[in-house]
Amino acid sequence: MKTFQTILLAIFGFFILAGVIVIATFGRGGGGGGDVLAEGEVWGTLSASFVDTVVSEFNLANDNILTITYREFPPETFNQELIEALAAGRGPDAVIFTEDLIASYEDKLYTIPFATFSERSFRDIYVEGSELFLNAEGVLAFPIAVDPMVLYWNRALFNTARISAPPSYWDELITLSKSLTKTDSSFNVLQSVIALGEYRNVTHAKEILSMLVMQAGNPIVIRDAQGRPDVIFAEELNLPEAPAESALRFYTEFANPVKPVYSWNRSLPPSIDMFTRGDLAMYLGFGSEIVELQERNPNLNFDVTNVPQIRDSSLATTFGTIYAIGLMKASDNIAGAFSVATLLSGADAARLWADIAGVVPARRDLLAESQTDKYKSVLYEEALIARGFLDPAPVESDTVFADLVETITSGRDSISRAVEDAQIRLQTLFE
Repeated sequence: MKTFQTILLAIFGFFILAGVIVIATFGRGGGGGGDVLAEGEVWGTLSASFVDTVVSEFNLANDNILTITYREFPPETFNQELIEALAAGRGPDAVIFTEDLIASYEDKLYTIPFATFSERSFRDIYVEGSELFLNAEGVLAFPIAVDPMVLYWNRALFNTARISAPPSYWDELITLSKSLTKTDSSFNVLQSVIALGEYRNVTHAKEILSMLVMQAGNPIVIRDAQGRPDVIFAEELNLPEAPAESALRFYTEFANPVKPVYSWNRSLPPSIDMFTRGDLAMYLGFGSEIVELQERNPNLNFDVTNVPQIRDSSLATTFGTIYAIGLMKASDNIAGAFSVATLLSGADAARLWADIAGVVPARRDLLAESQTDKYKSVLYEEALIARGFLDPAPVESDTVFADLVETITSGRDSISRAVEDAQIRLQTLFE
């Protein structure tokens, strides 16, 4: 068995070396005679037009060395489609997926051992949030891009209220709410400072809540000594108050009519709609939404800035959707899949993802490059502090978070008991 493992590591060491040679030779342009050096079938939820454009542009600069067959799936059916295909022996060679699916896919992915691709190299190349794609044995996937959460703000509403700049810290919302929230005598919200407090009509509510908990000092899920996911959502972590409790207390106050920051209720339209029609002063969304917001309302006078942080905290964090490409254990083309993954996560391809899909490279070397675009400079900064968490099951955990918020806002239970219940339910999803 030891001899077999040694041989296997040697084989994959060769593949890694081959991948490095491919990138060194072709990754920055230059001829190679037109031979295909990487080939495989890839599945994912990214737009097929985006992926095809990236591959085409990459091949234009690199003599058609990359050939992939890409299939796009709706996010809500992708997981089931993949499971059924693998069971039938007709799955892809690689998948492009996001950090919230790591726990769901981990047993299906080929883990590249640290002896072949070191943890030190991974940490040096990719942003810190990408380290979710590592487990105790090695690398689960190669990061491609980051879509960080940012703060969109309506310049016209700020100008009218004679406010010069958006907030840097969450506690500034107390003052801003007085000037930027407008209600009638029945507490109907006519204009809101920001969409927080409720769940079902707050676009990206789960990601916003996760970000607030992580900013407060809790990563939500960690790996234990054996590498198994361990939910610590309700833990105090040697702090005066459990981070999840303080985050939920802050979040839900925005839906409480007796609080000075009251600015949202469940009768309002989705927050992205409220923002694009000009009645929401600030919107927490992803960097990739810039074009969509412009298309929804070409006359909307908005800008992009960093997500507010907790004052006096040394932990700067935003939420980030992180895309990566992983090899499937069931593939009979591991060598080709590895070459595809190496090329699609290389520097040249990463620039193309950023330009075409509106996301940000996951590579530290590219994020260090100066940006002249008025929005990209913010997105590049936020990518460095973008984080996600090991989600046991994205659809089911969304229900857990929704119930958590609505239990608190309806007064059915205390914040502490609601948080403890959410922890139990999240851990049960893993089991």
